Parts: sequence; C-alpha cells; structure tokens
Amino acid sequence: MRCGPLCRFLWLWPYLSYIEAVPIRKVQDDTKTLIKTIVTRINDISHTQAVSSKQRVAGLDFIPGLHPVLSLSRMDQTLAIYQQILTSLHSRNVVQISNDLENLRDLLHLLASSKSCPLPRARGLESFESLGGVLEASLYSTEVVALSRLQAALQDMLRRLDLSPGC
Repeated sequence: MRCGPLCRFLWLWPYLSYIEAVPIRKVQDDTKTLIKTIVTRINDISHTQAVSSKQRVAGLDFIPGLHPVLSLSRMDQTLAIYQQILTSLHSRNVVQISNDLENLRDLLHLLASSKSCPLPRARGLESFESLGGVLEASLYSTEVVALSRLQAALQDMLRRLDLSPGC
C-alpha cells in the first residue's frame, strides 16, 4: 500500500506536537530583563555618572541620543550603532555589555518576527572608519559618553516595550 504525503505527515505528528513555540510574552519579559541587566552593568562602571546623556560633547556627535519615536527597527539600529562603538573601544569594561547588546538585538528580532515585521539586520555607522582618530584620541571620553547615552536609550526602550512598539 502506498502511503503518500498524508501518511508521512501523520507519522511525524506525534513528534511535531511536542514542539512548542516560545510565548511572545516570555520573549518580551526576557528582553526587559536583559535591558535591566545591561543598565545594571553600566551602573557598575563608576565613571558613567560623570556626564549627562543630554550633554553635547564636541566630536562625539556620532553617538546617538534619545529618539522621539522608537519602533523595533529604530531600536535595532540604535543598538547596532552602540555595539559598533563599544566593540571599537577595546575596553575590558564594555566587552560583556557589547555581547549583551547582540543578545538584545536577537530578542528584538524575535519580537519583530512575532508581529510579522520585516526587520533586516541593522548595520552600524557607515562612516565609522573615518572616526578612528576621534576614538584613539579620546577613548575614555567616548566610553563615558557612549555608556551614559546607551543607559538612557535602554531605559527609554524599557518604557516603550510596555507600549508594544510598532515595526
């Protein structure tokens, strides 16, 4: 007797029934927890309290500040820029934070896919190579300003995640 596709599907059904999708609420809770963890890591680095996230520092305008509209794609773009900046600093203080940002971006992509949002992988700054001189001349200042602004951006993202941001 020939089974065909229906019989093969019925044969796989017991295995497929054990696979459960991750509830989106759990993904959102994990995202919030990771944001709080990153903010705590930033707080543990003592020198981040030295500058306000709104303060303008000459030469460091490429570090993003707060945005009035934070969609999931805008959050991903912002995190990509911060990740690129922190990776280029080669500081022991920010290695784990940079790794956490990568994980946070993955969670944002899961949230976006649950909403059927086409969220392409965001890139960092395209003109970043030209900023090498600024980074080399002021590694400490760049780290302080970047972490301060990242902390403010993460706290804003945390608030907006409760409002279920759009694509």
